[in-house]
Order: sequence, then structure tokens, then C-alpha cells
Amino acid sequence: MAVGPTNGGLTVMDVKPKISRVEVVVNTASGSVSAQAPDEMRALLSELGLKSNVCAPESGDLTRCLRDAVDADPDLLIILAGDGTARTAAEMAGPDGPVIAPLPGGTMNMLPYAVYGVTPWQDALRGALETGRERPIGGGRIDGRNFLVAAILGSPALWAPAREAVRERRLTLAWRRSQRAWARAFSGRLRYALDGGPRGKAEALAFLCPLASKIMSDTDQALEAAVIDPKSVMDAARIGLNALVSDWRVDPSVETHPCQTAGVWSAGRIPAVLDGEPVRLASTAKVEWRPKVARILAPPPEPAA
Repeated sequence: MAVGPTNGGLTVMDVKPKISRVEVVVNTASGSVSAQAPDEMRALLSELGLKSNVCAPESGDLTRCLRDAVDADPDLLIILAGDGTARTAAEMAGPDGPVIAPLPGGTMNMLPYAVYGVTPWQDALRGALETGRERPIGGGRIDGRNFLVAAILGSPALWAPAREAVRERRLTLAWRRSQRAWARAFSGRLRYALDGGPRGKAEALAFLCPLASKIMSDTDQALEAAVIDPKSVMDAARIGLNALVSDWRVDPSVETHPCQTAGVWSAGRIPAVLDGEPVRLASTAKVEWRPKVARILAPPPEPAA
């Protein structure tokens, strides 16, 4: 199979993959997946002439369902769920496992929107099956955890649990978590070193994969590291405003650098968000660029102008 050019961290294979065996995991408890989605998925795949095994697990069985789907070694593994589930599927499949189609079924849908654009999952899947190409996708890795779009380390990650509570409509819990996040803002700075360079201090760090970066070129094999260091609440508010109206990376409190490895240190455990999902890291963390995390089914790149 011939290899084409890279496109935003994706190396394009110029032959359409043969797909006959399809496994599907649908998380009906996710942010935007309806109870009818499993039946809609079966009907769409049948319309396109594909037989499939669709797993829509009950709460708590999602990991087992993913494991069974990967172990079945299908030609294509379709994930209709949130970013965290897509990331877990990519970790399980690895660079030599099944090709994955990550469809938008969560709240943020960072990975699906980066790959397929902002479109309903039905249209994204139909387009990928009709014209898609296999693409090895690069990503980051932090202490054994992959991320395919972005990782945020530091105090901004403390707001993720509050967001999750809002999504679950547990408003009292969301309020308590918001108060806790606000109380801890600006309470502990991170220390870091990019590519073995000099150490620095920052309120937070963001690592963006080429899929999400606005400054990385198609041929770059690195992460975009954003050093976020507001000096006051007003600075932090300005970053938030820039995020709403333009690009938060242009804020004077933000510096961006390409990097392949980074070390991060803190006085305590480091709050983090990986592809929209909150995690807790140890007090030291190593961030690495990985050129091939998994394989995905994605539209072919647009021809060069």
C-alpha cells in the first residue's frame, strides 16, 4: 500500500481499505447519543451493504465492550461516544490494531470534529465509508495515557469535574466543584522543560496535536506546547475572552513552542484534561510526541491549491 503526504499529523494511505467485518461500540450514556442510535447505526451500515456487530453496553460495561470489539480484529471499529472512549479505543487498538472511525457522540467531540468536521455522525460515517482512507494518526502520551487532540495540565483542568457534573445535571455538585476549582486557581504553579531546554514556571500548559494546532504544518512531527501564565485574574479573564472571540494562543500571557518531549513538575499531583476527560497525574509527568498512535478511517485530504 502506497503512502501519501502527511496532513495535520495524519499520513494518508492512497488506497481505500477493504471493509467487510465491522464492530461498533455505541455509548448511549454519552453526551449526544440517543437511545435509538444503535438501531440507526445497524440500518445505515446495512444500507451500505455492511454486516456489523453493534454493542451498546449498559453502564459499567463499556470497557469490556471495547475490549471485545478490539479482540474481534475487525476491518473497522466504529466508536459512537465521547472523546474519552475514542481515546481508550485507540489505546487498546494501538498502531497495528483495527482501523477506527471515531464519530461525534460526546459533549465536546474534539477528535471527531478535527477529523470529519462539524457534522452529524451519520454524515461523517457515510462519508468515511464512501471515500475514506486509512490514516495512521499521531498523538501525545503522558505517563502511559494517550491523547489525540489536546492535553491541558494545571489549574484550568480543575474546572473539568464541574463541567462533568453539569453534563450529568448534578447542579449542586457542579457548584461545589466550581468553588473548589476557583479556590485552587493560582495556588500552585507548574515547572516545566521543553525538549530538555531550560526550566520555566507557568500556571498551566497545553499540548496540542497537529490535528488541533493552528500553527503546525502538515509535515511537522511534534506537539504544539502552549505555556499559559496569567499574572492576575484579569489576565485569566482576557485569555477566556480571546478563546471565545478569536484564538487564546494570541494572548500575551501565552507562549507557544513546538516540542517532542517535555517534563512537568509540581508540588502535588497535577490536574489534567486529556481530550476533554479529567485525569490526575503524579507530581512529575513526561509528555511525548508519538508519530503513530492508532489508525483511523478519515476523508482523503483536499488537493493542494
